[in-house]
Amino acid sequence: MSMLRGGGPRARSRQSWSHQTLVSLPARSSTPARELSRRGLMALALLAAIVALVYFDRDAYTDNYDGSVTLIDAIYYATVTITTTGYGDITPITPTARILNAVLVTPMRILFLVLLVGTTLEVLANEGRRIMRDNRWRKQMRNHVVVVGYGTKGRSAVETMQNNGSNPAQIVVIDPKPSAIVDANLRGYAAIEGDATRRDVLRRAEIIKAREVIITLDRDDSAILVTLTVRQLNPSAHVVVAVREDDNASLLRQSGANAVVTSSEAVGRLLGLSAVSPNLGTVIEDLLSNKDGLEVGERQVRTDEVGRAPDDVKGEAVIAVVRNKTLRRFYDPTVAKLETGDQVVVVRHAEAELAEPDQPPPQSRRRPSRRDDW
Repeated sequence: MSMLRGGGPRARSRQSWSHQTLVSLPARSSTPARELSRRGLMALALLAAIVALVYFDRDAYTDNYDGSVTLIDAIYYATVTITTTGYGDITPITPTARILNAVLVTPMRILFLVLLVGTTLEVLANEGRRIMRDNRWRKQMRNHVVVVGYGTKGRSAVETMQNNGSNPAQIVVIDPKPSAIVDANLRGYAAIEGDATRRDVLRRAEIIKAREVIITLDRDDSAILVTLTVRQLNPSAHVVVAVREDDNASLLRQSGANAVVTSSEAVGRLLGLSAVSPNLGTVIEDLLSNKDGLEVGERQVRTDEVGRAPDDVKGEAVIAVVRNKTLRRFYDPTVAKLETGDQVVVVRHAEAELAEPDQPPPQSRRRPSRRDDW
């Protein structure tokens, strides 16, 4: 019975090998010129080894020109042999020399080709392709969104923008963690690894041509420094910053942030509302979630809505009107009637719900709470 449960020693051995966790070693960074130089020196070492092998055993070779093999002849033979040219004017004549050529020279010839030809082409092709893609990306990237910090808040912000119609190709992520860069690339976003407080990192993200900058860092002092740097490089971009402490919100606004979101205060307010009235907390959390229940959106006033009151809009609840770039609440008498060019902020059914009317009601398929993600 023990053999049946354990699968036998051989099965346990295979299982232990298949479940081993391998260490992830750091990659060695090297410039293309240095890599080519290193491979070239290795190729020269292989060539020198063949020259020494032929010269020290020169009596086992014959030259069709004069019969003897000198040092120059050994260099010549090694060169034409290792490059697979092989003119045949110098040949091994003894069985020992021929065996050494088959056992030693032939593998070194293959290794030489792999080192000098294959690696050279690979390095040059990859580097050239990377430079071309980078230059093409920089020429095309304008009016894009730069997200500084790709943690929980940064990922949620990017997903929300994409769910509201933003093009993933127009989103650039900056984060110092390699794992965050890999995750952003897998989701289809361009990403730059580095510290966003440095100007050169922001310039690599084409911050000068960016339309929107979202800053979601773990430290408020870093967020303030990044905001100041962004404002110096791009005075016209719309900058949105997440701050942990409300006392630092005024500093960020003075640094040039257009909008400041206090994450800790928002979480505390949501927790308090949920404690006072669970229904209030549920509704607010529903509004913050994507593709589920209710959602908040902004859109242009339609032609058939011009002249109507905000309360007369059907299928949606208008909670604010943007007129002349000024936000006005729905109860403001100046927006008693909608006009052409107005933007309305509405509460509506999630698009996923409208696309799937046969699904159960929102209460039965709500997603788990996201309060811990703030």
